[in-house]
Amino acid sequence: MFKRSAVVAVILAALAAPLGAEIIEQVLVNVNGDILTKTEFEQRQVAALRGRPELANVTPESPALRTAIAQVTPQLVLEAVDELLLVQRGRERGLVLGDEQFKSIVENIRKSNNIESEEQFQAALKQEGMTMTDLRRALERQMLASEAQRRDVVDKISVTEAEARAYYEGHRNEFTTPSEVTLREILVEVPVTEKGINVAQDDEAKAEAEEVRKRLLAGEPFPRLAAEYSDAPSKANGGLIGPIRVNEIADALQAQLGKMKVGDLTEAIRTTRGYQILKLESRTETKIRSFDEARADISNHVGNEKMALERLKYLEKLRSQATITWRNEELRKAYEQALAERRKALAG
Repeated sequence: MFKRSAVVAVILAALAAPLGAEIIEQVLVNVNGDILTKTEFEQRQVAALRGRPELANVTPESPALRTAIAQVTPQLVLEAVDELLLVQRGRERGLVLGDEQFKSIVENIRKSNNIESEEQFQAALKQEGMTMTDLRRALERQMLASEAQRRDVVDKISVTEAEARAYYEGHRNEFTTPSEVTLREILVEVPVTEKGINVAQDDEAKAEAEEVRKRLLAGEPFPRLAAEYSDAPSKANGGLIGPIRVNEIADALQAQLGKMKVGDLTEAIRTTRGYQILKLESRTETKIRSFDEARADISNHVGNEKMALERLKYLEKLRSQATITWRNEELRKAYEQALAERRKALAG
């Protein structure tokens, strides 16, 4: 929460006058009597942009920064209005952030940021431009919004057996673990010059690879011979490569590996770089999780999809019952843009 980026000051400077017309009393929008101020909205913009590495060295006048602000603003203002609606719903339900609950949250914040003393905590708050009152207000908003959604939406979501089975049948690939192989390789490289490949050098490389293969068949350790003879980067790891999904391997090699047992060696195979010997180190077979095995994951996935949809419907209902008065025309347009996109997605 308190880990600031050097870009924060730059973003704030760029936001000094991004909202166009003069803002009456710094109020951007009034939702059923609750307001969103310019300062509060700038904090949301900073939070959305501060972690972007491409903005680390920009200036307040940078076109890239202005573009980034314009890109995030519609969704941010929509989310801000959503939050006001949810907080109001939480209040209607009589929810409050108790003193003990607040203390517990603050303690967790201090632990996660390695803040040991009260003085350090107050300094961190000041760095964020916040007071303890500001922090409590922000945490209470989060709690009210989250709890209102839980009671009105999340707790009412259920996944039927039919829904779960329909998802399983339609997404079998999600529950299938493809066959994988782990191999060891030794590559004897064939030099390539501007004139191409020298036939004699090609023959020498082939002979060397075949001699190495004989020594492997005689029982010499693959890792030791890989370290001594291989020209592949894998020599540092005893020639080990993988695991590799079988369906990602070239068809010809797939067919060859399919005939091999664990421990078998290929012949010296001519590749674009030279002659390669492969050992099948291990193989796992394709596994399909049964419906019963996957039931919990399916319920979570389907439940989350239903919850996302029901949450948007819930917000639409709250919005339809709300009185929303805008004090800034540019933000109103940004809000309506984001809302139109959401409604389009909801209808689709």
